Amino acid sequence: MPDIWWKADPQDLHRLVDRVSSVYVERSHLDRDENAVVIINKQQTVRVPAAMVAVMLLGPGTRVTHGAIRLLADSGTTVCWVGEQGVRMYAAGLGPSRGAGLLHRQAWLVTRPKERLAVARAMYSMRFPGEDVSALTMQQLRGREGTRVRKLYRAHADRTGIPWNGRVYKAGDAFAAGDDLNRLLSAANAALYGICHAVITGLGASPGLGFVHTGKATSFVLDIADLYKAEYTIPLAFDLTAQGLTEERDARLGLRDAIARDQLLSRIVTDVKNLLTPEGSDFEDTEANLLWDEHLGTVPGGTNHATDADLSAHGMTDNHIAVIGPELNNSEPTP
Repeated sequence: MPDIWWKADPQDLHRLVDRVSSVYVERSHLDRDENAVVIINKQQTVRVPAAMVAVMLLGPGTRVTHGAIRLLADSGTTVCWVGEQGVRMYAAGLGPSRGAGLLHRQAWLVTRPKERLAVARAMYSMRFPGEDVSALTMQQLRGREGTRVRKLYRAHADRTGIPWNGRVYKAGDAFAAGDDLNRLLSAANAALYGICHAVITGLGASPGLGFVHTGKATSFVLDIADLYKAEYTIPLAFDLTAQGLTEERDARLGLRDAIARDQLLSRIVTDVKNLLTPEGSDFEDTEANLLWDEHLGTVPGGTNHATDADLSAHGMTDNHIAVIGPELNNSEPTP
C-alpha cells in the first residue's frame, strides 16, 4: 500500500485467542494492506487482522476505502456506522451469516402470541434465576422487573455512596441527563446496544423483531441488551462515578474491558441462539438460493422461469442513477 504522508510508525493490535469484540474508529482513515485493515491517523497507524474482529464501529470523521470494506465483508466482520462513541447506530453491513433460517424462525416466533410469550418469559427467566415465571403474564413480568431494577439501583447507591434520584435520559443523547451517573449509564448502554446489534445482525437475525420491546427498528437489540445491564452497565456506571471518571469514553472503555474479560460476546451469541432456537426445535440455517412458491413451497433460484409469452425486460433502467469517477492509473481491478 502506498505510504500516506502523515502516517506514524505502525503497531500491531494485540491478538486474542477469540475475536476482539469491537474496534471503534473515529477521525481516522481505513485502508487495506493484504489481509489486514490499516487504521491511520496523525498519531498512529494500527494494523487490525480483519478476521480477528467481530464488529468494526465507524464513528464521525472516518474515511474508509472500498478495499477495506471488501476485506471486512469477506472476513465475516460486521461493519457499523455509528455516532460519536457509538451512541447512535446509523447503518450496518452484512455479518458472517449468509442463511435466512434464523430470521425466518424469529419472524415465525414473533408473529404468534403463544410462541412470542414463551420467548419473552425465557428472557425474563434469565433475569430471575431459580424462579418459575412460566405462568406469569407480561404485565406481571414487567412489574417484577421494575421492582428488581429499583432494588438494584438502591443497592449500588448504598455500596458506592453515590446518590440515586432516578433514571433520566434521552435516547441518543447521553448529555441530556443532568448528573454524571445518568450520563455514564446512557453512554455504557449505548455501547452495549452496539455490541448486541452487531451480534444480532452477524447471526442473520433481525434487530427490529423484538419480543418484549416493539415498534422500533432496534427492538430486539433492546431485548437482548436488557439481559446484561444489571451485570455490566449499571454497576459500571456507579463505580466510575465513585472514582470520578465521568466522561463517556470512560464508560465505553470500561465496558470494553469487561466484555473482553468475561468473553461476553460469545455469551450473547449463545443466548440469542438459545432464545430463538431452543433445544429440540426444528431449525436449519444453510444458505440456499430458492424462490418462494404458494403451491410448491420453494423452487430453485438462478433459473430463468420465463415463458415465451412475454420476455420483455422490466426494471429500474429509467430510474437508476450511477455516479462513477474517472479511471485511476495502475488501479487494481475489482472483481
